[in-house]
Amino acid sequence: MTTDAELRHLRRCMDLAAEALEEGNEPFGSLLVDAGGAVLAESRNRVVSTGDQTRHPEFELARWAAANMTAEERSAATVFTSGEHCPMCAAAHGWVGLGRIVYASSSAQLAVWLAELGVPPPPVRTLPIQEIVPNITVEGPIPALAEDMHDLHRRHYRKSGQASKNG
Repeated sequence: MTTDAELRHLRRCMDLAAEALEEGNEPFGSLLVDAGGAVLAESRNRVVSTGDQTRHPEFELARWAAANMTAEERSAATVFTSGEHCPMCAAAHGWVGLGRIVYASSSAQLAVWLAELGVPPPPVRTLPIQEIVPNITVEGPIPALAEDMHDLHRRHYRKSGQASKNG
């Protein structure tokens, strides 16, 4: 069950996703939180604004954690994120040894939303995080946040012109 503090973290992730959207990026945002609940770092999608397809927020947080935390601190930390990790980000999370993941919307939900909008599938197949990092604790999606995330994705793809006229 998601606590009030965890919902606040997820809402901040959604704020970061909205900031990414305003910059022309896909709406994804993430926080790295230590075992005591303090936010250590935050990031948002910067793929379009940098031209670098690896500039996902979860990947950025994995890099930050590797440079700034001990192995013990990383394993006790939680990554909160607006959307379930892609395979690249899940692998980075696993290799760095980060702990639990809590996400607002799932890759399966996103796939349905993109199909509804007529957006072609991504070049890399989406998979559940546990298929990439089998022993990780994962919580999500959070039903109360799904429609807000759906709206951010609708806005992005309509704004970018990638949505079909029916979407």
